Amino acid sequence: MNAVAPAAQSAPTPPILSLKNIEVIYDHVILVLKGVSLDVAEGGIVALLGANGAGKSTTLKAISNLLHSERGEVTKGAINFKGERVDGQTPNSMVRRGCVHVMEGRHCFGHLTVEDNLMTGAYTRRDGGAAIRQDLEMIYGYFPRLKERRQSLAGYISGGEQQMTAIGRALMSRPRMMLLDEPSMGLAPQLVEQIFEITKRINEEQGVSVLLAEQNTNMALKYANYGYILETGRVVLDGEAKALRENADVAEFYLGVGGGERESFRDVKHYKRRKRWLA
Repeated sequence: MNAVAPAAQSAPTPPILSLKNIEVIYDHVILVLKGVSLDVAEGGIVALLGANGAGKSTTLKAISNLLHSERGEVTKGAINFKGERVDGQTPNSMVRRGCVHVMEGRHCFGHLTVEDNLMTGAYTRRDGGAAIRQDLEMIYGYFPRLKERRQSLAGYISGGEQQMTAIGRALMSRPRMMLLDEPSMGLAPQLVEQIFEITKRINEEQGVSVLLAEQNTNMALKYANYGYILETGRVVLDGEAKALRENADVAEFYLGVGGGERESFRDVKHYKRRKRWLA
């Protein structure tokens, strides 16, 4: 009797972005990232969480190759995007490869109109004016407010409108992946929810993968599939977003849910002892 061959199993889809044990040093002496490893699945949303100064923005700048402008460099490890090693590439080459960084603080061109800001995102494209205009209308579909303010100078619109402009400008390059750095910073809670809802729609409808650096842990884990928590330049915890939301330590120290044992964050020794993932 002939044995039945086992059904062939399809190989797992490789991540669109992979960081392997990277270290980042500023000014040749200041060690900021200490062996950070993370993956972003194709079509996924991954949250990079942690307090101010944990290394979130540095991680994104290492990926987009913006470190050199701040006298920083990746000194160990490797960064792979779409299966190709990219640490050491130029920021321009990363945009052409399909990885776009929406920086903290929005960084709109204040002297240009909203529409001119959006059009700067299409600078690297070579697929013709018709395709670019079609994508511009797509952006206005996601952000109707920008269509109303299209002729307004970006320096005179609200912070929320500037954040929409920054995300829309990134989309105009037709990215495969967006790096979003603190998109909720300085925005009203209702507007934060709107920005995250639109980001989720873009992810689902356009297939854009997202790596999201965010201090608003509750909001980030609501929309992400997976999360990593950074502490002083190290990944101290990672897992599915649902599991992180249900983790007692994450709830107490990042979601603001008291555990009943802690009297004050000023009790540093007690704080460190309660963070069991550091043990």
